[in-house]
Amino acid sequence: MTERTVRQALHLYVSGRVQGVGFRDFTRSQARRLAVTGWVRNLSDGRVEIWAEGEPQALSAFVEQVRRGPRAARVTDVRMEQATPGGYADFEVRHG
Repeated sequence: MTERTVRQALHLYVSGRVQGVGFRDFTRSQARRLAVTGWVRNLSDGRVEIWAEGEPQALSAFVEQVRRGPRAARVTDVRMEQATPGGYADFEVRHG
């Protein structure tokens, strides 16, 4: 019998200079590299919202990358909440 991998989910809100600097594309690139699924979108208040699902080690590495952001970004805060995985198959940039 094989051991089933445990997937977890995180709901993140990222503050700072995170819009207009390629943050969503950077996030999608890092998620796909780390086999994290979910989505990212800009919020009207200037923050970025992320839903991320994956194995614990992958999520930890993903959050580390989100805290760093792309070169032009300046992340000042990342708020995280544990969530229940929704079964996303890919990672997408959402608009609107």
